[in-house]
Amino acid sequence: MSASVDLIPTLIGVGILVAVATAALLLFRVRGSWAPAAAIARGVVQLAIISLILGGIITQPALIAVALLVMFGVAVSVATQRIGWSGHGALVMSTSIAAGIAVAAAAVFGSGALAPTPRYALAIGAIIIGNTMNIATLTGRLFRRTVLDHWEEVEGWLALGATPRRSTLDLARGAVRDALIPSVDQTKTTGLVVLPGAFVGAIFGGLSPLEAGRFQIIVLAAIMAAGSVTAVLVATWLGPVRTKPVVAA
Repeated sequence: MSASVDLIPTLIGVGILVAVATAALLLFRVRGSWAPAAAIARGVVQLAIISLILGGIITQPALIAVALLVMFGVAVSVATQRIGWSGHGALVMSTSIAAGIAVAAAAVFGSGALAPTPRYALAIGAIIIGNTMNIATLTGRLFRRTVLDHWEEVEGWLALGATPRRSTLDLARGAVRDALIPSVDQTKTTGLVVLPGAFVGAIFGGLSPLEAGRFQIIVLAAIMAAGSVTAVLVATWLGPVRTKPVVAA
């Protein structure tokens, strides 16, 4: 009974927030004004399903691995779609995101910072996958948009005999830097502007504030490491440009 009672105000609150977001975008005539509402609705369904699934697999390493692989596959699909779906794009995103995740996971579990338990693997794995997806997407889109905006400059480099990679190298470095700004700012302001979800969740899960803080800083450092590796690899993969790029919608 209590769960059903709590669910009603939750749905009302979420409904109000969705209405506010949609109204703001509609009033400003933003293209795709209904996207946040659709994303929230989809998120509600997906979280309900994953909550039921995780309740049954949280102690099963093999099933945790499957769950993380599914998350990785979805992340690659979303990131690839954002730069324009193609076989090459899928290869860029899958290898770049995988490398970032592998480096961060090896550092976290190899150093002993976290015990390699199914719960920790799922918790930090899901967080890293989600953040590397965002960083890969930002890097790819920023790079292509910047190259498009500076195409005359790129053509000038090519006309002078520079290689395709050298002609966009400075732009690629800028895209990497800008793609990491949200993660850098989040890390810099942790505890001052916001209490991150991993920290709050750890406290609600029964950890002491000190232990929750330790977990959160590991998470933030892992995100920065994975994101940096992923962003550099995405920019490296996309760097050699010979024709004017098309930016996906």
